[in-house]
Amino acid sequence: MADVPVPRPGPGQIQVRIAAASINPADVRLPGGDFRDVMPLAFPHVPGNDFAGTVSEVGAGVTAYQVGDEIFGQAVPRALRAMAGATRPSLSTGSLAEYAVFEADTQFLARRPAGLNIEQAAALPTIGLTARALMATAKIRPGETVLVIGATGGVGTAVIPLLAAAKARVIATATDADADILRGLGADQTIGYAEAEYPSSVDVAFNLTLPSDHLTAVASAIRPGGRFLTITLPVPRQEWIGRDDVRLHFVLDRDGTFGGMREVGELAVRGELPATIGRRYTLDDGVQACVDFVRLHTTGKLVVTLLEPGQDAVVDVGQVVHAVGVDQQRVGQPRQLHQPGQAGAGSTRPMSATTITAR
Repeated sequence: MADVPVPRPGPGQIQVRIAAASINPADVRLPGGDFRDVMPLAFPHVPGNDFAGTVSEVGAGVTAYQVGDEIFGQAVPRALRAMAGATRPSLSTGSLAEYAVFEADTQFLARRPAGLNIEQAAALPTIGLTARALMATAKIRPGETVLVIGATGGVGTAVIPLLAAAKARVIATATDADADILRGLGADQTIGYAEAEYPSSVDVAFNLTLPSDHLTAVASAIRPGGRFLTITLPVPRQEWIGRDDVRLHFVLDRDGTFGGMREVGELAVRGELPATIGRRYTLDDGVQACVDFVRLHTTGKLVVTLLEPGQDAVVDVGQVVHAVGVDQQRVGQPRQLHQPGQAGAGSTRPMSATTITAR
Protein backbone atom coordinates (compact mmCIF):
# COMPACT_ATOMS: atom_id res chain seq x y z
CA MET A 1 0.00 0.00 0.00
CA ALA A 2 1.19 3.53 -0.73
CA ASP A 3 0.05 7.14 -0.90
CA VAL A 4 0.05 8.83 -4.30
CA PRO A 5 -1.23 12.21 -5.51
CA VAL A 6 -4.87 12.34 -6.49
CA PRO A 7 -5.00 12.56 -10.31
CA ARG A 8 -6.83 15.57 -11.76
CA PRO A 9 -8.63 15.56 -15.10
CA GLY A 10 -7.33 17.41 -18.12
CA PRO A 11 -9.36 18.44 -21.19
CA GLY A 12 -11.75 15.68 -22.28
CA GLN A 13 -11.25 13.72 -19.07
CA ILE A 14 -13.20 12.96 -15.91
CA GLN A 15 -12.13 12.16 -12.39
CA VAL A 16 -14.03 9.34 -10.67
CA ARG A 17 -14.25 8.46 -7.00
CA ILE A 18 -13.94 4.68 -7.26
CA ALA A 19 -16.48 2.69 -5.25
CA ALA A 20 -15.41 -0.80 -6.36
CA ALA A 21 -13.02 -2.44 -8.80
CA SER A 22 -12.32 -6.00 -9.89
CA ILE A 23 -9.16 -7.95 -10.65
CA ASN A 24 -8.21 -9.02 -14.18
CA PRO A 25 -5.18 -10.96 -15.49
CA ALA A 26 -3.40 -7.84 -16.76
CA ASP A 27 -3.53 -6.34 -13.27
CA VAL A 28 -1.02 -8.93 -12.08
CA ARG A 29 0.74 -9.93 -15.29
CA LEU A 30 1.81 -6.44 -16.33
CA PRO A 31 3.53 -5.42 -13.06
CA GLY A 32 4.80 -9.00 -12.80
CA GLY A 33 6.97 -8.37 -15.86
CA ASP A 34 5.25 -10.72 -18.33
CA PHE A 35 5.19 -8.03 -21.04
CA ARG A 36 8.33 -6.09 -20.17
CA ASP A 37 9.86 -6.57 -23.64
CA VAL A 38 6.88 -5.08 -25.49
CA MET A 39 5.22 -2.89 -22.85
CA PRO A 40 7.83 -1.26 -20.60
CA LEU A 41 6.32 -0.09 -17.35
CA ALA A 42 7.00 3.15 -15.51
CA PHE A 43 6.70 3.22 -11.73
CA PRO A 44 4.76 3.80 -9.59
CA HIS A 45 2.15 1.90 -11.60
CA VAL A 46 -1.51 1.75 -10.58
CA PRO A 47 -3.24 -1.35 -12.01
CA GLY A 48 -6.94 -1.83 -12.56
CA ASN A 49 -9.23 -1.86 -15.61
CA ASP A 50 -12.76 -2.43 -14.28
CA PHE A 51 -14.59 -0.09 -11.92
CA ALA A 52 -17.79 1.47 -10.67
CA GLY A 53 -17.89 4.89 -9.08
CA THR A 54 -19.07 8.49 -9.06
CA VAL A 55 -17.88 11.33 -11.26
CA SER A 56 -16.17 13.79 -8.90
CA GLU A 57 -14.68 16.29 -11.34
CA VAL A 58 -14.92 16.98 -15.08
CA GLY A 59 -12.28 18.45 -17.36
CA ALA A 60 -12.72 21.14 -19.96
CA GLY A 61 -14.90 20.20 -22.91
CA VAL A 62 -16.66 17.25 -21.26
CA THR A 63 -20.41 17.31 -21.84
CA ALA A 64 -21.38 13.63 -21.56
CA TYR A 65 -20.93 13.49 -17.77
CA GLN A 66 -21.31 15.78 -14.80
CA VAL A 67 -20.28 15.63 -11.16
CA GLY A 68 -22.45 13.14 -9.29
CA ASP A 69 -23.07 10.77 -12.21
CA GLU A 70 -22.84 7.10 -11.22
CA ILE A 71 -20.81 5.31 -13.89
CA PHE A 72 -19.01 2.04 -14.54
CA GLY A 73 -16.71 0.71 -17.20
CA GLN A 74 -13.38 -0.53 -18.41
CA ALA A 75 -10.25 1.52 -19.11
CA VAL A 76 -6.70 0.26 -19.39
CA PRO A 77 -3.69 1.91 -17.76
CA ARG A 78 -1.62 3.98 -20.16
CA ALA A 79 1.12 1.34 -20.25
CA LEU A 80 -1.35 -0.78 -22.23
CA ARG A 81 -2.14 1.98 -24.73
CA ALA A 82 -1.27 -0.38 -27.62
CA MET A 83 -4.16 -2.62 -26.54
CA ALA A 84 -6.69 0.17 -26.14
CA GLY A 85 -7.89 0.43 -29.72
CA ALA A 86 -7.17 2.78 -32.58
CA THR A 87 -10.12 5.11 -32.07
CA ARG A 88 -11.54 6.63 -28.87
CA PRO A 89 -9.16 4.64 -26.62
CA SER A 90 -10.35 4.03 -23.07
CA LEU A 91 -7.39 4.94 -20.86
CA SER A 92 -7.06 5.68 -17.17
CA THR A 93 -4.63 6.24 -14.31
CA GLY A 94 -5.65 2.81 -12.92
CA SER A 95 -8.92 1.87 -11.21
CA LEU A 96 -7.49 0.12 -8.13
CA ALA A 97 -7.38 3.48 -6.42
CA GLU A 98 -9.73 5.76 -4.54
CA TYR A 99 -9.62 8.24 -7.42
CA ALA A 100 -8.83 7.70 -11.09
CA VAL A 101 -8.91 9.82 -14.23
CA PHE A 102 -10.55 8.50 -17.40
CA GLU A 103 -10.97 9.65 -20.98
CA ALA A 104 -14.62 10.68 -21.23
CA ASP A 105 -15.18 10.05 -24.94
CA THR A 106 -15.30 6.27 -25.07
CA GLN A 107 -18.09 3.71 -25.32
CA PHE A 108 -16.35 1.62 -22.66
CA LEU A 109 -17.73 3.92 -19.96
CA ALA A 110 -21.43 4.35 -19.26
CA ARG A 111 -23.87 5.43 -16.60
CA ARG A 112 -24.60 2.64 -14.15
CA PRO A 113 -28.22 1.43 -14.51
CA ALA A 114 -30.35 1.70 -11.40
CA GLY A 115 -30.84 -2.08 -11.32
CA LEU A 116 -27.11 -2.83 -11.27
CA ASN A 117 -25.41 -2.58 -7.89
CA ILE A 118 -21.86 -1.31 -7.41
CA GLU A 119 -20.19 -4.71 -6.97
CA GLN A 120 -21.92 -6.18 -10.02
CA ALA A 121 -21.03 -3.13 -12.08
CA ALA A 122 -17.37 -3.40 -11.07
CA ALA A 123 -17.26 -7.12 -11.86
CA LEU A 124 -18.88 -6.99 -15.30
CA PRO A 125 -16.99 -4.65 -17.67
CA THR A 126 -14.18 -6.81 -19.07
CA ILE A 127 -16.02 -10.10 -18.80
CA GLY A 128 -19.23 -8.65 -20.22
CA LEU A 129 -17.49 -7.13 -23.22
CA THR A 130 -15.54 -10.35 -23.82
CA ALA A 131 -18.58 -12.61 -23.48
CA ARG A 132 -20.53 -10.48 -25.97
CA ALA A 133 -17.61 -10.50 -28.41
CA LEU A 134 -17.31 -14.29 -28.14
CA MET A 135 -20.99 -14.78 -28.84
CA ALA A 136 -20.97 -12.38 -31.80
CA THR A 137 -17.93 -14.11 -33.30
CA ALA A 138 -19.07 -17.68 -32.68
CA LYS A 139 -22.56 -17.23 -34.17
CA ILE A 140 -23.94 -20.13 -32.15
CA ARG A 141 -26.83 -22.06 -33.68
CA PRO A 142 -29.47 -23.85 -31.58
CA GLY A 143 -28.47 -27.41 -30.78
CA GLU A 144 -24.73 -26.90 -31.26
CA THR A 145 -22.38 -28.36 -28.66
CA VAL A 146 -19.90 -25.91 -27.15
CA LEU A 147 -16.89 -26.89 -25.04
CA VAL A 148 -15.82 -24.14 -22.60
CA ILE A 149 -12.28 -24.43 -21.21
CA GLY A 150 -11.81 -22.28 -18.12
CA ALA A 151 -15.51 -22.02 -17.44
CA THR A 152 -15.28 -21.10 -13.75
CA GLY A 153 -13.46 -17.80 -14.33
CA GLY A 154 -15.03 -14.42 -14.88
CA VAL A 155 -15.55 -14.75 -18.63
CA GLY A 156 -16.72 -18.35 -18.34
CA THR A 157 -19.38 -17.61 -15.76
CA ALA A 158 -20.56 -14.70 -17.92
CA VAL A 159 -20.68 -16.51 -21.26
CA ILE A 160 -22.34 -19.74 -20.12
CA PRO A 161 -25.74 -18.06 -19.57
CA LEU A 162 -25.47 -16.48 -23.02
CA LEU A 163 -24.70 -19.87 -24.57
CA ALA A 164 -27.64 -21.43 -22.75
CA ALA A 165 -29.92 -18.64 -23.96
CA ALA A 166 -28.73 -19.39 -27.51
CA LYS A 167 -29.92 -23.01 -26.93
CA ALA A 168 -26.43 -24.50 -27.19
CA ARG A 169 -25.46 -27.67 -25.36
CA VAL A 170 -22.69 -26.51 -23.02
CA ILE A 171 -19.89 -28.74 -21.73
CA ALA A 172 -17.75 -26.88 -19.19
CA THR A 173 -14.53 -27.70 -17.38
CA ALA A 174 -14.84 -27.36 -13.60
CA THR A 175 -13.85 -28.75 -10.24
CA ASP A 176 -16.41 -30.86 -8.43
CA ALA A 177 -16.98 -27.95 -6.05
CA ASP A 178 -17.90 -25.63 -8.92
CA ALA A 179 -20.10 -28.03 -10.87
CA ASP A 180 -23.38 -26.96 -9.26
CA ILE A 181 -22.60 -23.27 -9.85
CA LEU A 182 -21.97 -23.85 -13.55
CA ARG A 183 -25.06 -25.99 -13.96
CA GLY A 184 -27.04 -23.24 -12.29
CA LEU A 185 -25.69 -20.81 -14.89
CA GLY A 186 -26.79 -23.08 -17.73
CA ALA A 187 -24.08 -25.70 -18.35
CA ASP A 188 -25.50 -29.07 -19.41
CA GLN A 189 -22.42 -31.06 -18.39
CA THR A 190 -19.24 -30.44 -16.42
CA ILE A 191 -15.98 -32.32 -16.86
CA GLY A 192 -12.58 -32.24 -15.18
CA TYR A 193 -9.55 -30.39 -16.46
CA ALA A 194 -7.65 -33.45 -17.70
CA GLU A 195 -7.34 -33.64 -21.49
CA ALA A 196 -8.53 -37.23 -21.35
CA GLU A 197 -11.94 -35.96 -20.27
CA TYR A 198 -12.41 -33.69 -23.29
CA PRO A 199 -15.33 -34.76 -25.49
CA SER A 200 -15.06 -35.33 -29.22
CA SER A 201 -16.69 -33.74 -32.26
CA VAL A 202 -17.95 -30.57 -30.56
CA ASP A 203 -19.10 -27.80 -32.87
CA VAL A 204 -17.38 -24.96 -31.04
CA ALA A 205 -14.69 -24.63 -28.38
CA PHE A 206 -14.01 -21.55 -26.26
CA ASN A 207 -10.57 -21.36 -24.67
CA LEU A 208 -10.64 -18.87 -21.82
CA THR A 209 -7.55 -19.85 -19.85
CA LEU A 210 -4.90 -21.98 -21.61
CA PRO A 211 -1.98 -20.25 -23.37
CA SER A 212 -2.73 -20.06 -27.07
CA ASP A 213 0.37 -22.08 -27.95
CA HIS A 214 -0.89 -25.05 -25.88
CA LEU A 215 -4.20 -25.80 -27.56
CA THR A 216 -3.72 -28.95 -29.62
CA ALA A 217 -5.71 -31.13 -27.22
CA VAL A 218 -8.66 -28.73 -27.24
CA ALA A 219 -8.48 -28.49 -31.03
CA SER A 220 -8.66 -32.28 -31.24
CA ALA A 221 -12.08 -32.16 -29.57
CA ILE A 222 -13.59 -30.09 -32.40
CA ARG A 223 -15.30 -31.63 -35.41
CA PRO A 224 -14.02 -30.85 -38.93
CA GLY A 225 -15.42 -27.50 -39.98
CA GLY A 226 -15.97 -26.42 -36.38
CA ARG A 227 -14.94 -23.16 -34.72
CA PHE A 228 -12.25 -22.52 -32.14
CA LEU A 229 -12.29 -19.23 -30.24
CA THR A 230 -9.54 -18.18 -27.83
CA ILE A 231 -8.98 -15.02 -25.79
CA THR A 232 -5.51 -15.73 -24.38
CA LEU A 233 -2.05 -14.64 -25.40
CA PRO A 234 0.09 -15.13 -27.33
CA VAL A 235 -2.01 -14.34 -30.39
CA PRO A 236 -2.53 -17.83 -31.87
CA ARG A 237 -1.43 -19.15 -35.24
CA GLN A 238 -3.33 -21.80 -37.18
CA GLU A 239 -0.36 -24.16 -37.23
CA TRP A 240 -0.20 -24.15 -33.44
CA ILE A 241 -3.46 -26.08 -33.09
CA GLY A 242 -2.46 -28.82 -35.53
CA ARG A 243 -5.70 -28.50 -37.50
CA ASP A 244 -6.36 -26.83 -40.84
CA ASP A 245 -10.01 -27.92 -40.92
CA VAL A 246 -11.06 -25.82 -37.91
CA ARG A 247 -11.69 -22.07 -38.05
CA LEU A 248 -9.51 -20.33 -35.46
CA HIS A 249 -10.49 -16.94 -33.99
CA PHE A 250 -8.58 -14.75 -31.56
CA VAL A 251 -11.23 -12.60 -29.87
CA LEU A 252 -10.22 -9.16 -28.60
CA ASP A 253 -12.65 -6.33 -29.30
CA ARG A 254 -10.45 -3.28 -28.71
CA ASP A 255 -12.68 -0.81 -30.55
CA GLY A 256 -16.14 -1.82 -29.33
CA THR A 257 -17.14 -3.40 -32.62
CA PHE A 258 -19.69 -5.55 -30.80
CA GLY A 259 -20.93 -2.80 -28.49
CA GLY A 260 -19.80 -1.04 -25.35
CA MET A 261 -20.65 -0.65 -21.69
CA ARG A 262 -24.20 0.53 -22.26
CA GLU A 263 -25.03 -2.80 -23.92
CA VAL A 264 -23.35 -4.71 -21.08
CA GLY A 265 -25.46 -2.84 -18.55
CA GLU A 266 -28.66 -3.47 -20.48
CA LEU A 267 -27.99 -7.22 -20.61
CA ALA A 268 -27.18 -7.27 -16.91
CA VAL A 269 -30.35 -5.52 -15.74
CA ARG A 270 -32.42 -7.87 -17.88
CA GLY A 271 -30.85 -10.78 -16.01
CA GLU A 272 -29.15 -12.18 -19.10
CA LEU A 273 -25.57 -11.39 -18.03
CA PRO A 274 -25.03 -12.20 -14.35
CA ALA A 275 -21.95 -11.25 -12.36
CA THR A 276 -20.55 -14.16 -10.38
CA ILE A 277 -18.43 -12.80 -7.52
CA GLY A 278 -16.18 -15.38 -5.92
CA ARG A 279 -14.46 -13.25 -3.27
CA ARG A 280 -14.74 -9.74 -1.86
CA TYR A 281 -11.99 -7.55 -0.42
CA THR A 282 -11.50 -4.09 1.02
CA LEU A 283 -8.80 -1.84 -0.42
CA ASP A 284 -6.63 -2.59 2.61
CA ASP A 285 -6.71 -6.21 1.44
CA GLY A 286 -6.05 -5.27 -2.19
CA VAL A 287 -2.60 -6.87 -2.22
CA GLN A 288 -4.13 -10.10 -0.97
CA ALA A 289 -6.74 -9.94 -3.75
CA CYS A 290 -3.97 -9.83 -6.35
CA VAL A 291 -2.10 -12.68 -4.63
CA ASP A 292 -5.25 -14.79 -4.42
CA PHE A 293 -5.97 -14.18 -8.10
CA VAL A 294 -2.60 -15.70 -8.97
CA ARG A 295 -2.38 -18.49 -6.41
CA LEU A 296 -5.92 -19.71 -5.74
CA HIS A 297 -8.57 -21.35 -7.83
CA THR A 298 -11.22 -18.67 -8.18
CA THR A 299 -14.83 -18.80 -9.28
CA GLY A 300 -16.10 -15.71 -11.07
CA LYS A 301 -14.57 -12.32 -10.23
CA LEU A 302 -12.63 -10.95 -7.27
CA VAL A 303 -14.05 -7.55 -6.27
CA VAL A 304 -12.29 -4.88 -4.22
CA THR A 305 -14.63 -2.42 -2.49
CA LEU A 306 -13.27 1.06 -1.90
CA LEU A 307 -16.29 3.20 -1.03
CA GLU A 308 -19.15 2.30 1.27
CA PRO A 309 -22.72 3.31 0.29
CA GLY A 310 -23.38 6.87 1.36
CA GLN A 311 -19.73 7.94 1.51
CA ASP A 312 -18.99 11.33 -0.03
CA ALA A 313 -17.63 11.07 -3.57
CA VAL A 314 -16.36 14.66 -3.67
CA VAL A 315 -12.60 15.23 -3.44
CA ASP A 316 -11.34 16.68 -0.16
CA VAL A 317 -8.24 18.71 -0.95
CA GLY A 318 -6.65 17.78 2.35
CA GLN A 319 -7.41 14.06 2.05
CA VAL A 320 -4.67 11.47 2.48
CA VAL A 321 -5.20 7.86 1.41
CA HIS A 322 -2.97 4.82 0.76
CA ALA A 323 -2.22 2.31 -2.01
CA VAL A 324 -1.05 -1.26 -2.75
CA GLY A 325 2.36 -1.66 -4.39
CA VAL A 326 4.66 -4.09 -6.20
CA ASP A 327 8.37 -3.35 -5.75
CA GLN A 328 10.06 -2.67 -9.06
CA GLN A 329 12.88 -5.13 -8.21
CA ARG A 330 10.36 -7.93 -8.61
CA VAL A 331 10.04 -7.18 -12.33
CA GLY A 332 13.68 -6.35 -12.92
CA GLN A 333 13.13 -2.74 -13.96
CA PRO A 334 14.58 0.47 -12.50
CA ARG A 335 12.30 2.86 -10.66
CA GLN A 336 10.81 5.47 -12.99
CA LEU A 337 8.20 7.94 -11.83
CA HIS A 338 5.34 8.68 -14.22
CA GLN A 339 2.99 11.63 -13.99
CA PRO A 340 0.27 10.12 -11.78
CA GLY A 341 -2.27 12.78 -12.66
CA GLN A 342 -2.49 11.87 -16.33
CA ALA A 343 -4.63 9.42 -18.21
CA GLY A 344 -3.55 11.06 -21.42
CA ALA A 345 -3.10 14.55 -20.05
CA GLY A 346 -4.18 16.30 -16.86
CA SER A 347 -2.37 17.43 -13.74
CA THR A 348 -1.92 16.73 -10.06
CA ARG A 349 -2.37 18.77 -6.91
CA PRO A 350 -0.73 18.13 -3.54
CA MET A 351 -3.28 15.55 -2.44
CA SER A 352 -3.02 11.77 -2.20
CA ALA A 353 -5.34 8.82 -2.72
CA THR A 354 -5.37 5.18 -1.71
CA THR A 355 -4.20 3.15 -4.67
CA ILE A 356 -3.11 -0.36 -5.54
CA THR A 357 0.19 0.53 -7.14
CA ALA A 358 3.31 -1.11 -8.49
CA ARG A 359 6.48 0.84 -7.90
